[in-house]
Amino acid sequence: MGASDNFAKLPHIGEAVRRKEDYRFLTGSGQYTDDINLGNQRYAVFVRSPHAHANIRSVDTSRAEAMPGVAKVFTGQDIAGKMNGLPCGWLITSTDGTPMKEPPHPVLAQGKVRYVGDHVAMVVADTLEQARNAAEAVDVDYDVLSAVVDVRDAAKATPLHDAAPDNRCYKWAIGDKAAVDAVFAKAAKVSKIDLTNNRLIPNALEPRSAIGSFNRANDEYTLYVANQNPHVERLLMTAFVLGLPEHKVRVIAPDVGGGFGSKIFLYAEDVALTWAAKQLNCAIKWTADRSESFLSDAHGRDHVTHAEMAMDSQGKFLALRVHTDANLGAYLSTFSTAVPTILYATLLAGQYTTPQIYVEVDAWFTNTAPVDAYRGAGRPEATYLLERLVTRCAWDLGLPQDEIRERNMITSFPYQTPVALQYDTGDYLAALFKANALADVKGFEQRRKASEAKGLKRGMGYSSYIEACGIAPSNIAGALGARAGLFECGEIRVHPTGSVTVFTGSHSHGQGHETTFAQVVAARLGIPVENVDVVHGDTGRVPFGMGTYGSRSISVGGAAIMRALDKIETKAKKIAAHLMEAGDGDVEFSNGEFRIKGTDKKVSFGQVALTAYVPHNYPLDKLEPGLNETAFYDPTNFTFPAGTYICEVEVDPATGQVRVDRFTAVDDFGTIINPMIVEGQVHGGVAQGIGQALLEQCVYDKDTGQLLTGSFMDYAMPRASDFPQFKLDTVCTPCTHNPLGTKGCGEAGAIGSPPAVINAVLDALKDLGVQDLDMPATPSRVWEAIQAAKP
Repeated sequence: MGASDNFAKLPHIGEAVRRKEDYRFLTGSGQYTDDINLGNQRYAVFVRSPHAHANIRSVDTSRAEAMPGVAKVFTGQDIAGKMNGLPCGWLITSTDGTPMKEPPHPVLAQGKVRYVGDHVAMVVADTLEQARNAAEAVDVDYDVLSAVVDVRDAAKATPLHDAAPDNRCYKWAIGDKAAVDAVFAKAAKVSKIDLTNNRLIPNALEPRSAIGSFNRANDEYTLYVANQNPHVERLLMTAFVLGLPEHKVRVIAPDVGGGFGSKIFLYAEDVALTWAAKQLNCAIKWTADRSESFLSDAHGRDHVTHAEMAMDSQGKFLALRVHTDANLGAYLSTFSTAVPTILYATLLAGQYTTPQIYVEVDAWFTNTAPVDAYRGAGRPEATYLLERLVTRCAWDLGLPQDEIRERNMITSFPYQTPVALQYDTGDYLAALFKANALADVKGFEQRRKASEAKGLKRGMGYSSYIEACGIAPSNIAGALGARAGLFECGEIRVHPTGSVTVFTGSHSHGQGHETTFAQVVAARLGIPVENVDVVHGDTGRVPFGMGTYGSRSISVGGAAIMRALDKIETKAKKIAAHLMEAGDGDVEFSNGEFRIKGTDKKVSFGQVALTAYVPHNYPLDKLEPGLNETAFYDPTNFTFPAGTYICEVEVDPATGQVRVDRFTAVDDFGTIINPMIVEGQVHGGVAQGIGQALLEQCVYDKDTGQLLTGSFMDYAMPRASDFPQFKLDTVCTPCTHNPLGTKGCGEAGAIGSPPAVINAVLDALKDLGVQDLDMPATPSRVWEAIQAAKP
């Protein structure tokens, strides 16, 4: 544990410091991309395909371009040969050794459209209204083709791409198939499950928005964009699509109103606006309306899976066998190929000592919006599968849900799983036992009887999740197909007055980095939190960074900041030594003061900071002026948050209505910097997870490929009234390989909650004969399952 033990005792760590950024949000002073307006600005509207699959015979823009205020209508023909398609950031190799099928993903459609919402043309006009009117005047002649939306039908459907004639992107596997099959052949008991992980549409409060501009004076582009990783956006756009020198492009992601993964990616709109800004010598602004977001934002989940668990007669897990069909949508999005493989299959050991695991994944193209990372990115899919199956194992053996988990949980660390990952630390039993106590499991039967007296069915469901955060290290990830590094950068700039500015490559879009990172720096330097400012989201100010996703910010970005602070402290001790006429090896630093060991001599951090910039008291030939340091951190392993969630529901068998009555979450996030922010992250994640379990589902028409859930009239978002008061607690086993001991908390709630809810619903319906149920457990679906189960 080492450094993390000491760090947790410093001031400001573990305190529920109020978020510094909230004042500007609560007073309406936040600045989102759509709030920004530049000089000489025009507006863009995209003409989108109304068909899921069609050849484009022609695009007639003449009537649109003759309309008032229209500057230009760009089509696929205008950009052909002038830019590449959008890249995929992760190469997956199939089981036969061939690379995945990687068909072109044009910025504007060229010859063919492949999903409803595909980009056909971009209209640029003086006003938004003029651009909208002109977009309706663009005449596109389509030759409509048959469409496929269900991943189970993809292999037999009309090909979307010439590069993938059977619509398969790749077949990938991990584990020892022969060893697993041998275990199953001799197992005393085998439990099986078939399930679907329903497709979700991300709905951040702020829709995607972007402004592209070009400065002829210095030949530089600037892109303002609602994005989670501006440096990666710039890298992908310049190096892979537009072929521009990276230093000639500045990407600024100002305040971002939520992302949940959907704003990680490089989208066609961002490239088109940036390129067209030079062609028209003006700034061009685009903001999606909500209907456009439903069509064009990358969706999440959409897996169909069969899984089997082999056990001995006592319920000890012996082997796990899984096959998943993953829907990638019409094109490969930035990280889409990693989600059903590296981020999914490697987590299927869960918290359990299953000796053998084999996972096979087929990934398919369909005529739907691209599918990519959505809060949890592969780990919710893995947890949902495994925790539904573990509960099924318990019921098949007549065991309580907690008992089968306790019998199989890992208790010794480090633990090498059979699917590549090595867990460094954890205490899964402690989380399980604490969750049992907090949820008052002993009182469940009394509550069940009370529900029965009201004509309701009560059920309890468990989920013991684990996730991998802060994808690492870069060299291993690269060997597994990553086309980018996974490090993070931090710069500490100490000013002459002793205040500090932190520049981080991590990006905050609701996580509270401006507070949490300030707490880390304030604790280390012994200064007030108010004296620390955090800068992020601007490639023109931050040295470099890989952004925020995968709950990496504090464990990777925070560790980079700690390394920069190490350098600051080393130099500051030398300055303090000169001030106190001692050797720097005799200087100690704590609580904002430099002291000579064994004496009462001391100087404050502020004195040292001023001296660094007014260097009258130390030799310039040995020490440069200033106190400014930069560091990069590439983690040696993932971090592994884990926990146990317990859900209780009441189901009305007459209507199928499900009500979440109680929800308990016990998590291990390692060292917690700000418990208030962590609690908020868990609340948000659990809300999203319950939303998936009970309400949310993206539905396309099977014949036409039309999006049927294209607005909030049809796509059910959870409301505050859908949730009980959550009971939260934590256990703490600090991460062993980063200086803060942190593990990440942003996605845990969305990972652990869906199986807990569905397990609870099925527990409530067991005595009615309902054996299985897929998400979302809507009233109609539950009622139909009850009716189908009746003799």
